[in-house]
Amino acid sequence: MNREMTTTPFGRRPMSHAMLEAQAAARNCPAMQVADKWKLFRTITEARPALGVSDRSLAVLHALLSFHKPAELDSESNLVVFPSNRELSMRAHGMAPVTLRRHLAALVEAGLIIRRDSPNGKRYVRRDQEGDVKTAFGFDLSPLVARAGEIEQFAAAIRAEDLAKRLLRERISLHRRDIAKMIIFAEEQELDGPWSAISERFIPLARPLLRGFDRRGLDVLAAALDDLRWDVEKLLEIHANYRKSNASDVQNERHIQNQNPDSSSEFEPGIEKSQGANGEASWNDDSEPESTKEIDAGVTDQPIPSRNKLTPKAFPLGLILKACPDIVDYALRGIESWPDLVQTANLVRVTLGISPDAWNQAVETFGANEAAIVVAAILQKGEAITSPGGYLRSLTDKARAGSFSSGPLLMGLLKANQKQDEARAG
Repeated sequence: MNREMTTTPFGRRPMSHAMLEAQAAARNCPAMQVADKWKLFRTITEARPALGVSDRSLAVLHALLSFHKPAELDSESNLVVFPSNRELSMRAHGMAPVTLRRHLAALVEAGLIIRRDSPNGKRYVRRDQEGDVKTAFGFDLSPLVARAGEIEQFAAAIRAEDLAKRLLRERISLHRRDIAKMIIFAEEQELDGPWSAISERFIPLARPLLRGFDRRGLDVLAAALDDLRWDVEKLLEIHANYRKSNASDVQNERHIQNQNPDSSSEFEPGIEKSQGANGEASWNDDSEPESTKEIDAGVTDQPIPSRNKLTPKAFPLGLILKACPDIVDYALRGIESWPDLVQTANLVRVTLGISPDAWNQAVETFGANEAAIVVAAILQKGEAITSPGGYLRSLTDKARAGSFSSGPLLMGLLKANQKQDEARAG
């Protein structure tokens, strides 16, 4: 490798510690070190957060690498590229000159390239009689080779961190789903236990969106859900053991009855024993008259009104998810159909503190699909709604009176999301 002396920038550009460190790293690069430039660029892209450069800066680096013709960066060869600003701008997808200069400066400060300026600040190359490069002024790529091992370590650490966060998010999503379903089961079965207190503990753990959490925040949230899940499972285990004990007692009682059939009347009131004409015993069950059975049969044949009314065709599922994207974070495997949305909304209503009665009344009034839309909208509004359960009951009452439709609610959310997107883009 050609050993270069410390160089300073042309004109008013000052020296910096980053420039000195990059040049020292290039001088200390081991001999015969080679790196595939595009594999190295991919690694740099993965390590970008640790290197402190933007994606636009990496676009400029990609353009600079394209001016180095060989596929490999060899520490023994001259790695200075000297494109004109016009050519560099073209390969950086037409980037404006001012923006281009800003990102070149960012790459220099990140220690990824060295600016080797000529006496007049121009970029050019001088060759000998054989055509080999004698002197080149431009951007030196040698820090990329010198720091290849360090950059790989950065990338590996970021990959490990991303994997750990991904696993934590999956664990939290599973906890949220399972705890919500266990609470729903306990409510439907009217099980004894402090289920109101369990729901109050669950709501603040279930509402936050996971994409805004760092590793530490995810760890804390996962640990809190671990503790809550343990308590919920213990309550359900106690209930299961109690049921098994009761079932065992009933079986023992029936066993005793079977051993002493003459005493059955003591245990089964309403059944009388009589003596038939031939001396055999016969039993008359007065507990349920034949007319009752006929009434029950008639009721069974009655048509049961369906609660799952059709959602208006004006609201396709894609529109719902565009207006209420937050609900997707509560679905373990995405929302691809209306049943997925209804199931996820039923879980979300637990996280919002909406009671089973409020949910059932909404389903009865709106139909399951539109009730799910309303719950998704309540979730999307977030802290703007202080009492989600009371808000849902209010909308349900308005819908019964014919004064509420979910259309304006969805349109309002769509416009709000659009404004947020435009603000972020600006």
